[in-house]
Amino acid sequence: MGSDRKREAMDSESSSSLKEEGKPISRQPSESSIYNEDDEELGHIQLGPKCSIKEHLEKDKDDESLRKWKEQLLGGVDVNAIEEAQEPDVKIMSLMISSEGRPDIVLPIPESGNPKGLWFTLKEGSHYRLRFSIKVSNDIVCGLKYTNTVWKSGIKVDSSKQMIGTFSPQAEPYLHEMDEETTPSGVFARGTYSARTKFIDDDKKCYLEINYSFDIQKDWAKS
Repeated sequence: MGSDRKREAMDSESSSSLKEEGKPISRQPSESSIYNEDDEELGHIQLGPKCSIKEHLEKDKDDESLRKWKEQLLGGVDVNAIEEAQEPDVKIMSLMISSEGRPDIVLPIPESGNPKGLWFTLKEGSHYRLRFSIKVSNDIVCGLKYTNTVWKSGIKVDSSKQMIGTFSPQAEPYLHEMDEETTPSGVFARGTYSARTKFIDDDKKCYLEINYSFDIQKDWAKS
């Protein structure tokens, strides 16, 4: 990814984090931003040469506050042990669906990315959230996005994109919770759907693609 964009992603967070000297700096992912359809048209932009984490720290070595912020952003990562110009490695460690008043639905992630049979069943008119954990290694991943497209009887009925954020590498997985959604209800809403979910970054690198089917029924599936 381009050095200018990665620097911008890191420096934009530093401007707000450094307002009060001496306070602990959060290593949570950046705030979600609006995903614009125009993003799909950015593939022709020429990106600058890739810049390693070491190079990012070297650029700001004379700015003590910014250097300290970036070091805390990287947490316990041993910068000296990271090879130059490595690509970020992002792994989705777990996926689950949460609905108040009932146990979470844990979704096993198959290596093939294509679960066999129905992956899960949702109750019509129910409120739920998708929760997942993300492990980031090697380098900073910029603009990680979640995309989801749903079809019923071969007709696309829903398409959504959401910016998750920018993440630095760290030993512990990040935990992320999506906005609450509501399943449709009524006789025409019930039935089997097919869907495709992807996790991609600003460079359009896809870290996980899952093609699956699910049901919406009058009630939750019996466990």
